[in-house]
Amino acid sequence: MKHRMQLSREVHGKGFTLIELLVVLVILGLLAGVVGPQVMKYLGSSKSKTARLQIEELSAALDLYRLELGRYPSSEEGLTALVQPPGVVEARWQGPYLKKKTVPKDPWGFDYHYQFPGQQDVYDLFSLGADNASGGDGENSDVLGWES
Repeated sequence: MKHRMQLSREVHGKGFTLIELLVVLVILGLLAGVVGPQVMKYLGSSKSKTARLQIEELSAALDLYRLELGRYPSSEEGLTALVQPPGVVEARWQGPYLKKKTVPKDPWGFDYHYQFPGQQDVYDLFSLGADNASGGDGENSDVLGWES
């Protein structure tokens, strides 16, 4: 009988107490509270950097389009002209000019804005950020193709 009680204590004594579990949860909560905002800040800036890189890729494709056809796509043709021949099929069109054969969306899931002729440059190519509205700060700020 004495041996059985000792065995029972050994088996039940190997787990964590409720206090120990609560202390671990508090520590994890504190870490998440400190580290979480920093990670989210980097996530927002990485989306802006991704948008800038995609704008550079689209700009290179637009320049190649212009070299082959002698003009940039009109605002009506838009960026779709990089992956599909414009309404009037031109013999010089050698596309698609993008590797994935689709026009990418910006990192927030919106279409890139393209205007030719542009108001800021030969053409304007930009993303309006997470809020898809002009202006804003942080992740909502615009990513403009004419700014370096």
